[in-house]
Amino acid sequence: MSIKILVCNDDGVNSQGLIELSDALREIGDVYVVAPDRDQSTSSHSLSLNRPLRIEQVSQFTYSVDGTPTDCINLAVNGIFKSLNLDLVVSGINLGENLCEDITYSGTVSAAMEGTLLRIPSIALSLVAKADFHFDTAKKYAVRLARKVLRIKLPEGVLLNVNIPNLPIEEIKGVSVTRQGKRVYGEEIVEKVDPRGKKYYWIGGNELGYIDIKGSDILAVKDGYVSITPMKLDLTYYNYLSKLKDELEKLKGDV
Repeated sequence: MSIKILVCNDDGVNSQGLIELSDALREIGDVYVVAPDRDQSTSSHSLSLNRPLRIEQVSQFTYSVDGTPTDCINLAVNGIFKSLNLDLVVSGINLGENLCEDITYSGTVSAAMEGTLLRIPSIALSLVAKADFHFDTAKKYAVRLARKVLRIKLPEGVLLNVNIPNLPIEEIKGVSVTRQGKRVYGEEIVEKVDPRGKKYYWIGGNELGYIDIKGSDILAVKDGYVSITPMKLDLTYYNYLSKLKDELEKLKGDV
């Protein structure tokens, strides 16, 4: 029985990264694509519940959705390809990094999160560059990782966030299993005035650097390694549970 792989992204159905990833994964099995009809970067894990979604068939196994990456995965699994028993979700190849706090905003990572919620092993893939992308490097690691995940499986509620240095494959130093890093941002709000005299704002944060955390995703990539960070959907801070319980369960008596 052929392996069935669902591919998505947040850069849009016509993104070169999505096209390259889909082509590469056909080496492993059948590829089904459901992706946003336009750029949905930084859409996070947003699900459209306040309006209907429209789907357009682009080719035999490729569909575009006028929604978020999360919408795409949900529609694919519970609607468009409901009759299929999908084996793997791969989101990417994102045109740019998803490191450190990026993951909280990333539509690419959120597509993998939705796949994980729906109990399908899921990978988010990002190529760390803004131009002149080394897609061949990303494609080779995408295939290697997909094969490995299909063999070893992943624990329930866990996905892989993968960031690949934008280097020729012979210059990649290896693979590093990492933790989430931390950047240092300068807060920046750009205020302008439109032709009608009304103010408008651009939200932007200029990166000032990053914290040197041993074993972090950002350090691995800067050192030339493919960073693979296992992420849990369960965000509970277990080490703080008992302390918080002791403090907050007194609230009723304090009122």
